[in-house]
Amino acid sequence: MTKVVLVSAVALIDVDGRVLLARRPEGKSMAGLWEFPGGKVEPGETPEAALIRELHEELGIETWNSCLAPLTFASHDYPEFHLLMPLYACRRWDGTPRPREGQILKWASARELSKFPMPPADLPLIPILRDWL
Repeated sequence: MTKVVLVSAVALIDVDGRVLLARRPEGKSMAGLWEFPGGKVEPGETPEAALIRELHEELGIETWNSCLAPLTFASHDYPEFHLLMPLYACRRWDGTPRPREGQILKWASARELSKFPMPPADLPLIPILRDWL
């Protein structure tokens, strides 16, 4: 029986239509790869609540359920577990994203997204996001 892990991710989109990517820090699994901000959904937590919490913890910004628009999702088999990851789009938040957990941040245009090495689960999200933007 494969364990299913639920992780929420968000495409933060700035006024220029760029998307924020975070590079996984050394010491974490898949270190050095770029990903959309987010994290594991805790028991009893909704995917939206997890994102609001993670954005505060990881980037020091605040957003709200009403600003998180479901866009698409990833469903990917890793050797140790199966990842289910809803991806939300968000254009409104308070504060300036700052790396609070050792990650490196980069704003990328939709065209540039495919140039960043990403975890396998994130790759199918790129063309969907690119077409949507």
